[in-house]
Amino acid sequence: MNKTLRNPWTYVLFMLPLLLLYVMFFIYPMISAFLKGFTKWNGLTEAQFNGLANFKHAFADVKFWDSAKNNGYFILFSVFVQVPLIIFFSLLISNVKKLKGLYKTAVFIPSVMSTAVIGILWSFIYEPDIGLFNLILEKIGFQPVMWLSDSNWAMFSILITNAWQWTGFYIVMVLAAIMSIPREIDEAAIVDGASAFKRATRITVPLIMPIISVVIMLSIAGAMKAADIIIVMTKGGPGGVTDVMATYLIKYGITNVKYGYGNSIAVLIFVFTLILTVLYQFLIARRVERVEY
Repeated sequence: MNKTLRNPWTYVLFMLPLLLLYVMFFIYPMISAFLKGFTKWNGLTEAQFNGLANFKHAFADVKFWDSAKNNGYFILFSVFVQVPLIIFFSLLISNVKKLKGLYKTAVFIPSVMSTAVIGILWSFIYEPDIGLFNLILEKIGFQPVMWLSDSNWAMFSILITNAWQWTGFYIVMVLAAIMSIPREIDEAAIVDGASAFKRATRITVPLIMPIISVVIMLSIAGAMKAADIIIVMTKGGPGGVTDVMATYLIKYGITNVKYGYGNSIAVLIFVFTLILTVLYQFLIARRVERVEY
């Protein structure tokens, strides 16, 4: 047995199936999409090379840039609203003495629910006549809001729903980091007379900055591929104000049978995501030093 484990071909044999699946379902589709992005192709006839025409069309299309701007809204909302809330609720739950497991399960449930279910559920909450939000507004004397059909509120409503779905997932990640901090550090701060607020801001948050950095990076990547919740709730409406790049790809690439153009949009989404994550890693994440207790 030991002789077998010392043979490097043993590890190659075990890794080979995984590598084959990785090539089949990631590398090959990515290369294929990149190559098809430079063609005029309807999915049936032979693809015709058209150079940079697809990319020029995308860069000249105002709707594409509007959809890219909406991806930017997702990123900004995730980083500056969702992440602070994640840290706040993680700190609250970490200090709960009883039923901590219940709270962790409760916040995590939306993350394992189907996006279709969540979209339908929140569509009822946003419903103009019987929706929960409008009933509350009427009770306090305000006029009902057309949450998903008003261009001023539709994108904000989507952002709230998306944050509700994924906040719990990130809370569990941050909680795991908080719970891994040795209790002796917190106890020493208590002996020194530090308040709960100072312990949270001066000790806990700095010690969990590496995992917070991961949460931010995952939020950026998730914001760039957001599509399913929009498809379920608004289909990009009203008037395309909630379209993101992925729904733009579906609407103007796949639905219109312009698969060459659709692949070029997929390539742009990949490139934009890569640029953002690389910039974040070099400008911010690398400054977060590895924490050692």
